[in-house]
Amino acid sequence: MEDNLYRFVVGAEQEGWRIDRFLAGQLEGATRSRIQQLIVDGRVQLNDGPAPKSARLKEGDVVSCDFPAPQQLEVKAEPIPLEIFYEDKDLLVVNKPKGMVVHPAPGNSEGTLVNALLYHCKGSLSGIGGVLRPGIVHRIDKDTSGLLVVAKNDAAHQALSAQLAIHSMTRVYQAVVYGGLAQEEGQIDAPIGRSEKDRKKMAVTNKNAKNAVTGYRVVARYRGFTHLELRLKTGRTHQIRVHMASIGHPVAGDPVYGPRAVIRELGGQCLHAGTLGFVHPATGEYLEFNAPLPEYFTNFLHKLQKEESR
Repeated sequence: MEDNLYRFVVGAEQEGWRIDRFLAGQLEGATRSRIQQLIVDGRVQLNDGPAPKSARLKEGDVVSCDFPAPQQLEVKAEPIPLEIFYEDKDLLVVNKPKGMVVHPAPGNSEGTLVNALLYHCKGSLSGIGGVLRPGIVHRIDKDTSGLLVVAKNDAAHQALSAQLAIHSMTRVYQAVVYGGLAQEEGQIDAPIGRSEKDRKKMAVTNKNAKNAVTGYRVVARYRGFTHLELRLKTGRTHQIRVHMASIGHPVAGDPVYGPRAVIRELGGQCLHAGTLGFVHPATGEYLEFNAPLPEYFTNFLHKLQKEESR
């Protein structure tokens, strides 16, 4: 399929807009993050020259965009069981198990949540996320368990993404971290960006970073560990794992941000997305769901409780 070529002229009311915001309003179904990637890829021009990523527009500017045609979806549907907490014609809420990847990536095209969704939803998923992420509004890490909302159409996807963008979606996690925190509750407000030492990791940094805020509350204290409830006020990559490690309390079992002596029985970080709340994009009703702690998590708590009682 040939790519779609678009050409737009900036009006007076759009004077001063960033170019990604402008194109998001012109190209149906295109998110600002996707447009930013198109700019990086050289597919967007401003007045017949390469468009800077942060360009501010003036009335009369001409913006051209070489928008890739939709690719044929190659990810296959698989009859993988899903734990569904809610479903209607617009969306569904699923409880992702620990160890499941959310969407396919090079070298990992099977057994993901997307493979399962394609089978369950029979193709009724939003296309905004692209060919490998149909319906995926937000993600959690492979070894983090818990709740995700999935969009069945583009309108629902856009509305849910807007809630994420303004941080109005309720997302509360449960975690076990190393050590004992001094306060019963508090907030970590520290920007997160790509680590300069290891580009595969994220880090608290002021360079090319985005603001990140995590609230926490102590649920229970054990010898050498603390059970926390964490509330995301932003949603950056690895946010909880990076924030907790940055204050000296990494998540138990975390092979990336935790100590070298990983607690292998956990099979990854002891982190569970237990509460998810949002305004339904079609009805306007606020919905909230709670997923109980999974077995790996409760087993670890029981172990800590036994050690505490000795």
